[in-house]
Amino acid sequence: MENPSAMKFVLFTTNLAGGGAEKALAKIAGGLAERGHEVDFVVCEDAGNYPPPAGCRFYALSVRAGHGWLGKRRLAWRLRRLLANRPHDLLLSTLPFADEVVALSGALRHVCRIANTLSAEIARLPAAKAQRRTACYRQIYGARRLVAVSQGVATDMQSHFGIDPKSIQVIANPFDFAAIRALAAEPCPARPTGPYMLHVGRFAAQKRHDLLLAAFARAELLHQLVLLTPPDAKLAALIAQLDLTRRVVIADFQANPYPWMAAADLLVLCSDHEGLPNVLIEALACGSRVVSTDCPSGPREILGGELAQWLVPCNDVAALAQAMRTALAAPMPADAVVAAALAPYAADRALDAWEALARESF
Repeated sequence: MENPSAMKFVLFTTNLAGGGAEKALAKIAGGLAERGHEVDFVVCEDAGNYPPPAGCRFYALSVRAGHGWLGKRRLAWRLRRLLANRPHDLLLSTLPFADEVVALSGALRHVCRIANTLSAEIARLPAAKAQRRTACYRQIYGARRLVAVSQGVATDMQSHFGIDPKSIQVIANPFDFAAIRALAAEPCPARPTGPYMLHVGRFAAQKRHDLLLAAFARAELLHQLVLLTPPDAKLAALIAQLDLTRRVVIADFQANPYPWMAAADLLVLCSDHEGLPNVLIEALACGSRVVSTDCPSGPREILGGELAQWLVPCNDVAALAQAMRTALAAPMPADAVVAAALAPYAADRALDAWEALARESF
């Protein structure tokens, strides 16, 4: 649609490989384009599972980006050339690698969108590497405008990296709930026909598949457990070790996970840390029950009020198993409770905030 006050946005990330941060950025880009803004969606490397967002010009700086010192500088040079003589109102990047590339390019009106609890990521590293990573993040983010996807992420940036509260604001990810429900109604013949629980997330230490599988084995449920993640030999071995091969389905990455969510009796998030876990919001929108670890950050902000009973401590197999059993036996949450939980994440609220930020002087 035409917009008489249209602005120019550039959105930049590493690739479209399937992570929640990249998916959210694509939704922001598509939403801004729908409002009549000019949007360039730029990635470091042309790789991934998601298609570029509709209505945007798509650019890939490389077929396969090098992630070392030289690779970052090559990408920064290519980005600088792409942006030359193409003034923008706002350049939004997400994920630390992409944030650093933009910083090296010297681009103006640059805002970094922080999509994860970075101190929790650093806590997993050996001491020397953690120290270097902390120094790197302070250098990238210390003098820039930042947007956090949740209040927990904003607080983490302030307390662990010395970010001035005045330089960071919270804009949640945008969700088009009508579109999600329409996609949830699409045919999905690959879904199990019997009752199942669902976990959506890549096989990575942060996501704690080990905790999920141990709790599922302990809960002794009749349900299957479906994992929307690409097949992985280590994951298959972990499933076999717990004698769960016949009860756990690795269903691969799904570009449209919503029919799987809509048919699931329960979605479980068991991460050690997140930023704003999209899957909790999407599962609620699809009509599924949810259980989540009370990890930093996001789950407690999403699951407030009556839904807070479905938060469990991190790394607690017994508590997660009990929550699975209790949630499956409980009635579905009332429509009004779900609507109140989803209201802060409506797309229009987030897109209004991005437009307002683009109008500000830097």
